[in-house]
Amino acid sequence: MTYKFDPTVLREYDIRGIIGETLGPDDARAIGRGFATLMRRAGGSRIAVGYDGRVSSPILEHALIEGINASGCDVVAIGMSATPMLYYAEASAEDVDGGIQITGSHNPANYNGFKMVFQGRPFFGEDILTIGRMAAEGDWDDGTGTVESRPVLDDYIDCILLGLEGIDTNVLDGLRIGWDAGNGAAGPALEALAARLPGEHHLLFTDVDGNFPNHHPDPTVEANLEDLRALVAEKNLHFGVAFDGDGDRIGAIDGEGRVIWGDQLLMIYAEDLLARMPGATVIADVKASRALFDHVSAHGGKPLMWKTGHSLIKSKMKETGSPLAGEMSGHVFFADTYYGYDDALYAGIRLIAASARLGKSVTELRSAMPPMVNTPEMRFQVDESRKFAAIEEVKDRLSKTDAVVDGTDGVRVTNADGWWLLRASNTQDVLVARAESETQEGLDRLMGQIDEQLTLSGLERGENAGH
Repeated sequence: MTYKFDPTVLREYDIRGIIGETLGPDDARAIGRGFATLMRRAGGSRIAVGYDGRVSSPILEHALIEGINASGCDVVAIGMSATPMLYYAEASAEDVDGGIQITGSHNPANYNGFKMVFQGRPFFGEDILTIGRMAAEGDWDDGTGTVESRPVLDDYIDCILLGLEGIDTNVLDGLRIGWDAGNGAAGPALEALAARLPGEHHLLFTDVDGNFPNHHPDPTVEANLEDLRALVAEKNLHFGVAFDGDGDRIGAIDGEGRVIWGDQLLMIYAEDLLARMPGATVIADVKASRALFDHVSAHGGKPLMWKTGHSLIKSKMKETGSPLAGEMSGHVFFADTYYGYDDALYAGIRLIAASARLGKSVTELRSAMPPMVNTPEMRFQVDESRKFAAIEEVKDRLSKTDAVVDGTDGVRVTNADGWWLLRASNTQDVLVARAESETQEGLDRLMGQIDEQLTLSGLERGENAGH
């Protein structure tokens, strides 16, 4: 028996598609068969499975488990859960060898997908293409397997609360915090967490609803933080925290209603961590502000710029032994006293902890950051066949000039005005651009340089801009 996936669903970091069009139960079954076959061949036998709050998730879960069992692996079913709970089930249990979370993350309601972890490492890129090849060839082992239901919520909450160990409870008792689960899968875990936290907590949209009736669950888009901003203002809260659809990305608002972007959160986390782990390597993706890299250096750390993508960052952390990493998109990874995966609930706990240990409110920490003038992440359509070629052309032209170019992931050019970035998205047929300066005039000049390079490659920056 063989199976062919729609070519658009096997992506760099995960598998993702539109329900009823490019993704359905047959795909889930084939993924289960391929993943379980690889697991058995690697000496493993038990796979944890969780799913998010999307309407289509239970059907996909049923088919995925069938596929895993049919290729001879046992399943530990953790039920409806945030993605970090699946990562926790895989990392904390000695009898679990891998895990698959069914989730559409922050995509629209008609999308769904799969995030995978294999024997403690991210499963992405070539691994995902292998699943496609195995299906096309029918290269699957046959067998039978069992299904065990194992709730992890209570143990998971116990674990993330350890992030507040050793902090004066008097300080914590005075905190007033707003939280927005966005009707995503993190809602029940957030309710359980808030019930056990000291201080005063105001929760929004913790009912899991795969139609996302209040706002889209993507905290990197400022419009999606309006409800949280209003709550912080109305209740006079110290700060607010928001999650994406599956709880692995964090967004935040300070007490004055200012957004604290992913790289700015990392500045706070790094300052706190480096006080305890001087000289540690802190990783951030190429879209992050220069202010972050400078901040890490100023506090005695080693800043490392790396490629965008949660799987790529996790792999680089393992390679370098870095205890902290993050992305502009709100994925933050703690490996100092935690497991090194991206967990927005834990990141919320660590924001409380950092503020307490540094003796400054989140608003004070945000106010201390240098005022940079920057663009949001701008995305514009480029034909799939041109996106990587265009970046190579830009690199080639710049190599003949005295421009200071970092080619880690696309092209990041630094000059007297600041820096600009142009890179190809791994997951969509778009180019991504971003620029940052200390002045509006500087930013305008940087944008002019981006436009010039695009024009030379026969492209233009369309109006499809935004995070």
